[in-house]
Amino acid sequence: MLLHSRARDVDLAATWGYIGGMHKVGLRVLKNKLSEYVRLAAAGETVVITDRGRVVAEIVPPRRKPEAVIERGIREGWITPASDPGDPPPSPKPVPGLTFEQLMQDLDRDREDR
Repeated sequence: MLLHSRARDVDLAATWGYIGGMHKVGLRVLKNKLSEYVRLAAAGETVVITDRGRVVAEIVPPRRKPEAVIERGIREGWITPASDPGDPPPSPKPVPGLTFEQLMQDLDRDREDR
């Protein structure tokens, strides 16, 4: 019986109100002030929605696009972006003395043993 009582005390103490940046609102109030709570979520806060005192949903801030490793490296300073992009890569050159058909025939001969 004592263990059950302690568990209930923990449930009573660990409420949503202890977590910063989180608002708790009833469903009826949310209906009337939806735009206000959406603005709070857009500003980075979480809104917990209750129905008759029971948590039923949350409005959370939008997820950010995952940052690429290169973007993170540049932001943190362990990657230095090129200051001079240099010359563009050379244009592809055809294989001298062979036509496309001859190259395809050589490729087919190479693949015969597979």
